[in-house]
Amino acid sequence: MRDRGSMRGTAAGVPFVALPPADDRTAAPLVVAWHLMSPPRSEQAMSAALPMAGLSAWRVYLGLPMSGERAPAGGEEEFFGLATQDYVLNVAEPVTEQAAAEFPAVVAELRQRLSVADTAVGVLGGSAGATVALEVTARQDVDVRAAALVSPVTQLAPAVAANERNYGVTYHWSGRSRAVAHRYDFVRRAEELFVDVLLVVGERDDVAFREPASALRDALGERARLVVIPGMEHALAEEPGVEQAPQTEHAAAVDAEVTEWFRARLG
Repeated sequence: MRDRGSMRGTAAGVPFVALPPADDRTAAPLVVAWHLMSPPRSEQAMSAALPMAGLSAWRVYLGLPMSGERAPAGGEEEFFGLATQDYVLNVAEPVTEQAAAEFPAVVAELRQRLSVADTAVGVLGGSAGATVALEVTARQDVDVRAAALVSPVTQLAPAVAANERNYGVTYHWSGRSRAVAHRYDFVRRAEELFVDVLLVVGERDDVAFREPASALRDALGERARLVVIPGMEHALAEEPGVEQAPQTEHAAAVDAEVTEWFRARLG
């Protein structure tokens, strides 16, 4: 079955790309996705990288705060300036908190505008978007049935260490930033996650993402599955990763995993 045409818009002020269910059911489940800060770094690019075609569910890809249409006024230069000053307090915390806070209103509006079934939803996140998916799952302001996390930031502190290695910088931790990292440590908070969780990592991704994903799988036990994609690094698309682009071989492998995960759990 082929998906019908996608649609773009905003819900509760959040830009989105929506892909309709593959069949003609009058009310279909909903999967909400958040993109990476690496490619694909927009809702449009994420919808092309992981379209989950053939899934009998609405797949709605949300733009993260501080990206795309909601980028800082100074654009990429201002964003990287803020990240350089204090990635944890200027980027990681506000992006995650705002995205999680706006999620209930976004879902409520999507239910009004789309033929979405009044059932629990699935959430999908890549890298920083996975932190959002974990946070909304833990909060349960919206009933979440299943989560899929790709190249995920499951613990913030190791991800900051990866940035230090990759960019040759030193992050100066403060009491406040350590508290934020403690809050976004979902291995520690595993008992708050009451849903089935799929973790997909690249064989060649940084250890800062692979090892915490494995630790979360171990902490969740039977409710979690860890998949390692051979040869894959962190990103799911080629640079610049803003516009829709052909699906890469690695993204196709991830797409197959997350599609089957939600197909088995959303009905």
